[in-house]
Amino acid sequence: MLELTTKEFLQLDFKTREEPILAPFGGAVVVADPSLLTPDLSPDGMWHMFFHTTFGVYHFRSPDGIRFSKVQKVASRAMRPNINRIGDRYYLFYEKTRNLLINALNLANLAKWRSQIYLKTSADLVHWSKPQAVVTAAGGYEDSPRGSSISNPYLLETDGKYRLYFSCGLTFIKDCGFCEPTYIHYAESNEVGGGYAVLGAPIIIPDSTDPYLNLCSGCLKVYRLKDGFIGIQNGIYEKEGASHSAILLLTSEDGKRFKYVKTLVTPRSDDEKSWMHQFVYASHLVPCGNALRLYFNARDTSNMIKGRECIGYAEAIIPE
Repeated sequence: MLELTTKEFLQLDFKTREEPILAPFGGAVVVADPSLLTPDLSPDGMWHMFFHTTFGVYHFRSPDGIRFSKVQKVASRAMRPNINRIGDRYYLFYEKTRNLLINALNLANLAKWRSQIYLKTSADLVHWSKPQAVVTAAGGYEDSPRGSSISNPYLLETDGKYRLYFSCGLTFIKDCGFCEPTYIHYAESNEVGGGYAVLGAPIIIPDSTDPYLNLCSGCLKVYRLKDGFIGIQNGIYEKEGASHSAILLLTSEDGKRFKYVKTLVTPRSDDEKSWMHQFVYASHLVPCGNALRLYFNARDTSNMIKGRECIGYAEAIIPE
C-alpha cells in the first residue's frame, strides 16, 4: 500500500527525466515494460529491473535505479514481465509468446499470434524455476482476427486474495503495423502460484468517444492507497490521423471499476527528436526515498522500421 490518500496522490506533480536510462542493445530495437524491485525488497540491497527486448525478458541491476547493468536473460519467447516479492520468494509473471519467426510472420499477417501468462519463481533472483502456465484463456476476449493474446500481467494482493490484472485481445494499429491489447481484465486466486479464475467481462474496453481510449486499452497497473485504489493505464488513441499512447491516472473504490482523472505523462508531440515523441507506454510505480518514481517505456515514432523504444522515468516529490 502507498501511504497516501487519493487526494494526496492527485496533488503530486510528476516530472519526466529528460533522457532515458536504458536504450535498445544487442540488436534489439526495443527495451520495454519495466518492472522493478526497490532495494528494500531485493536480496542484495540493489535495484533490480525486469523488462523485455525483441529476444526475451532480461534482468538488470543498479545501485541507484538509474545506472543499470545486465545480470541475465531470464526467459526467451517472453515479454511484459511483472516481478513481485511475496514472503521470501520472488514471483515473475510474464507473457509467453511463440518463436521469433512466427512473431515476425504475424507482423505480415501470415501467422496467428498466440500468447499466455506464465510464471517463474526464485529465492535469489538468479536461479529460476521451470515456467508454468497461469492464465491461458479469458472467456473468449483473448481472441481476435490476428490471433489470441493474454498479456501484461500485474499482481495485487487484496482482500486476502491475489488479483492478477492482465490485457487480452489484439487491435491492429495501422500506422504502427503491429497490434496492441484490446481489453483489460483480471483473474483471482487464493494462491499466488496458480488457480487463477477469470471473472466476468473485461473491466476496461475501448471507447470511440474517449480521446485517450478510442483505439484500445493498453495495460493497467493498480495500487492500493489509504482510502481506495489508483490505476495507471496507458491508453492507445488516434489523434489527427496518427496513433499515440499516454499514461493515464484512474481512481477506484474497489480496484475493479475505474474512473479517469487526468494524464500523468503524455507524448512530446512538439519535439520530433524526442525519445518519447509519439508514445508513452507501460509503467511501474515505486517509492524512492521521499519521492515516487514512475518507470515507463516510450517510442519515438510509429514507423516500424525507424521506431525505437527506450526506458525512462518520471518522478514526484512527496510533501512532508
